[in-house]
Amino acid sequence: MNSNHTTHEYHADIVVIGGGTGGCAAALAAAMSGKKVIMTEETDWIGGQLTSQAVPPDEHPWIEQFGCTRTYRQFRDGVRDYYRRHFPLTAEARANPLLNPGNGGVSRLCHEPRVALAVLQEMLAPYVNSGRLQILTRHRIASANVDGNDVHSVKVRNLLNGSEITLTAAYFLDATECGDVLPLAGAEYVTGAESISETGEPHAVEGESLPQDMQGFTYCFAMDYIEGEDHTIERPERYDFWRAYQADFWPDRLLSWTSVRPHNLETVSYELFEGTDKYSLFFYRRMIDSSNFEAGFYPGNITLVNWPQNDYWLGSVIDVSEADKERHLWDAKQLSLSLLYWMQTEAPRPDGGQGYPGLRLRKDIVGTEDGLAMYPYIRESRRIKAEFTVLEQHVSTACRPDGKAEQFPDSVGIGCYRIDLHPSTGNRHYLDVSSLPFQIPLGSLIPIRMNNLLPACKNLGVTHITNGCYRLHPVEWNIGEAAGLLASRCIDTGILPREVRNTASELRDFQTMLVSYGIELAWPTLRPV
Repeated sequence: MNSNHTTHEYHADIVVIGGGTGGCAAALAAAMSGKKVIMTEETDWIGGQLTSQAVPPDEHPWIEQFGCTRTYRQFRDGVRDYYRRHFPLTAEARANPLLNPGNGGVSRLCHEPRVALAVLQEMLAPYVNSGRLQILTRHRIASANVDGNDVHSVKVRNLLNGSEITLTAAYFLDATECGDVLPLAGAEYVTGAESISETGEPHAVEGESLPQDMQGFTYCFAMDYIEGEDHTIERPERYDFWRAYQADFWPDRLLSWTSVRPHNLETVSYELFEGTDKYSLFFYRRMIDSSNFEAGFYPGNITLVNWPQNDYWLGSVIDVSEADKERHLWDAKQLSLSLLYWMQTEAPRPDGGQGYPGLRLRKDIVGTEDGLAMYPYIRESRRIKAEFTVLEQHVSTACRPDGKAEQFPDSVGIGCYRIDLHPSTGNRHYLDVSSLPFQIPLGSLIPIRMNNLLPACKNLGVTHITNGCYRLHPVEWNIGEAAGLLASRCIDTGILPREVRNTASELRDFQTMLVSYGIELAWPTLRPV
């Protein structure tokens, strides 16, 4: 039989479409609670932001003490333990309980994506080995079979041979990076920037909403630097365009050391390496600090390039034609490769010279032939129209005179990060404003109509504005974990998610369940950091 026409049918209690950070947390939680789970992932690596997008975790200042779920903390501890078990660390690094492999500036735990992948696979291994969890990598959702308010099945396509599998379940969780299940299932959703008239948010756009105005995305890449060697890549096809490109809101050409401070839009000059009075971009997302390891083990430090210079905002990849989507993905790759080529050949150096040919594209770090991450770092997804939508007024410091975010009685977790919006496809600048430690309301996980479809990552009921603080690694993990446990609870009780939220006794029992799984529902009283 021709494999291109082969169709199989698999059944589980819960199907998780998308194996990113939220998808892994959802699948782990559902399997831990005794359910049979199938999780799909369109790349070779599960883990999303942590792996296939290669981004070291963005976290809040209290992450080492509290402010995340038990399993997320197990993941973080697992990363450190993995380095201690398998890598030749120095005695000092091995003894450091807060080991930061990269000693980067963005996180207290900067690490390589392959280590994150290994730890996630270890965490899921008991359930994979027992048959409770099945993971289908290189599978993308193709269609959904829906009857009224219920999803009966989804069809996923094998990206290697074209064969298709029909997946049936009691509950379906959308953990795709772009919310891809929502349109296929006919679920109501929002994209882009809402207007002030819709949300009343101080930083929402004037006039009409802008559905295609979304944060830029980024094709990240890893590189190290070998002094005296020449690792210059082939000149990218679009190099001339990107070398000359300057947005009308940007202070200089994009390929330069000139940028802006996101919180006040003041012009700032960066430098590649440490050693001057300017901030080092190499240090920012450094994932390996070679001084943590035995001499010579790593020939140089390794950094992840996710910088202002390779944010792509010339078009979105959501709700556009397939041709436009592929064009923007290709052009975003060209931007990142052009940035590397510019740094290798033309970038001004403090000594007055030009170019750093010793910069080496580390294809092995991200596991691809072109040296770019397997999947673009998507900051903004389709978002469900939810029973409750989190607004800027609920979490912004400027909107909360009592210094506390809105307290949600239906909390299913907590998070903290600034409202951090990158330049958008509508040519709008950074929006970076202070927010307060917040909760994740159950209402934001419940679609207004669909019964058995739940969001499990950044596609929950938030706005363009509040997506900016609900999209980061530990929050996405918490969202996925809560969604997995909600689906499990609903299967056990036979009631719908909205009934859990809107029935006092059911909500209390569900929150008790969350706490028993190590999910924090409220912030302790915090002292300034």
